Order: sequence, then C-alpha cells, then structure tokens
Amino acid sequence: MAQIKGVFFDQDGVIIDTERDGHRVSFNDTFKEFGFAFEWDVDEYHELLQVAGGKERMKHYYQTRGFGAEVKPEELDDLIARMHKRKTAVFIELIETGRLPLRPGIRRFMKEIVAAGLKIGVCTTSNEKAAQAVAHKILADIPFDFVLAGDVVKKKKPDPEIYNLGLQRTGLKPEECIVIEDSRNGVLAAKAAAMHVVATTNAYTEKEDLHEADIVVSCLGDPDGEKGVLKQGGVGLAFDGVLHARQLVEYFSNGR
Repeated sequence: MAQIKGVFFDQDGVIIDTERDGHRVSFNDTFKEFGFAFEWDVDEYHELLQVAGGKERMKHYYQTRGFGAEVKPEELDDLIARMHKRKTAVFIELIETGRLPLRPGIRRFMKEIVAAGLKIGVCTTSNEKAAQAVAHKILADIPFDFVLAGDVVKKKKPDPEIYNLGLQRTGLKPEECIVIEDSRNGVLAAKAAAMHVVATTNAYTEKEDLHEADIVVSCLGDPDGEKGVLKQGGVGLAFDGVLHARQLVEYFSNGR
C-alpha cells in the first residue's frame, strides 16, 4: 500500500465554479465583440463542455453549427485563436475583480494539503494565463509545486497526458497521488493515469456518469459554510459534510 504524497487539482468547476458564469459569459461577450449574432445558452454550453479546450470547443461549434456568417477555411484557425485570446482576457478580468468565488472548502482543503507536507499542483486544459491568474492571484497564499495548463500537452482530457506530466514534474508514482476532478472527461483522464480520484460535482457535471471515481461528493465542504453530500464511494470514511486532507490520505494509503 502506497503512502499518499501529492494531490492534483483540475481548475474549472473544481477550484472555481467557472463554467456557467465565467467561461460561458466570456465566450458570449467575445462573440458579440467579433460581430457574431449567436450566443451559447446554459444548456447548449453544457453539451459543448464534452469537447475539452476552448479553441477546440469553438472549432467544433463552427464545424457542426456554424457561426452564422461565412468564414474562409484558411482563416478559421487564426480567427479562433484571436477570439480565444480575447475571451481569455475577458475571463481573467472576471477572476481578478473577484466576481468568481472559490468553491466551498477549496482554500481550507489546499491549506491542509500544504500543512501535511504533500505536493500540490493544478492540471487543467484551461488557458495558461487564466490558470496562472487563479493560482497566483486568488490563491496567492497556496505554494503550488506546479501549474500545468492549456497547450502544455498535445492531447486534452480524457487523455491522461496532463496527469502523466504532473507525475513527471513531482517524481511521484500514480498510486501516491489523489486527483480532485469534476467531470467525466477529467475522471477518465486521471484514472487512465492510474491515480486515485475524488470528484466534486457542480451544476454542469452533477448528472454526468462519474462512476469511475473512487469518491463523489457535491463539494469539499466548509465547517462554517456549505456542507458537502457524499454521493458515491467512501465506504468506511467518516464524512460529516466536510472532507479533510488527512481523511483522504489515510483512506487511500490504507488501500481503499
């Protein structure tokens, strides 16, 4: 039985509930700025989240539904790159102005990880600038060992490449790490890397099939705030609505 030595986090939907009121709104503002008349509503964006990566998501949308205006094939990639750059700037502004709060229990849980002497890192397919803004501005008090984001890997989740890179950066073995994820693609990526997985659900992922995760909770929970609900797994885990780092370390180190 391996001792747990590190915890890796996805960002969107795990650290900050960014998708509905962050990324989606930023995409729509950008489409309007570029002269397009369409926008992504809540349900439509939920469907589009099955495509990992912002640039990939826009290209998929164009190829399947169009932008409502003709775009020359040779200009599509450049247009998408420019829109994604602008969308990222809009999104970062939302982060830096404090309009996207942390999910319940995240800061507390991360501080517990650091206090326990464990490695801590971020593995997200989000843009590098956005990921750095979250890690080094909103969570400036958390000394991350690494932040992996955006195009640092060629393949997006559910491919395990980004988690394998995290293992390389820390020198840890898969069985020595816990991943905190929120989506099916994320859970599949972490499991493909042979890591332990705890999934925290949100409005966009609560109905996704997350059965591959070892534990599923609604959120990590805060002692004086919102409590989490255990939805799956965690047999023998003493859970009172607040999930602590030491609990998970003991749980997975004992071969659960």
